Amino acid sequence: MPALPFNINTRRIAVFAGIFILALVMIELNSRLEELNRLDEQLSQAQIAATHSMQTQVVFQTQVAHANSDAAVAEWARDEAGYMQAGDQPVIPIGQDGSDPVIVATPLPTPTPMQNWQIWQNLFFGQ
Repeated sequence: MPALPFNINTRRIAVFAGIFILALVMIELNSRLEELNRLDEQLSQAQIAATHSMQTQVVFQTQVAHANSDAAVAEWARDEAGYMQAGDQPVIPIGQDGSDPVIVATPLPTPTPMQNWQIWQNLFFGQ
């Protein structure tokens, strides 16, 4: 049998194959760790959203409980609807004789000067 021009060292081939397999395992491990970090971040975002939702639900339940109470109805009836309870005496403020009503003048807004480029833009393109 003729001798090969180079020696095949099975030990060297096994070492290179082992290094190659180790590199593939490390690449796979790295990709799985990246996915784990991404999923952990999504979990924390979902937990934050769930916490906010639960807090909002508690606030709404508190508001509903207050709105259904008799005190809230009485408060609305007296303050906003203008209803009176038995025994209330309505007070209607009237002005003094000979006094002029106070007129509050609303100031006119001051026009803001436009820059040249704004004038040209309005001229060509409108608003």
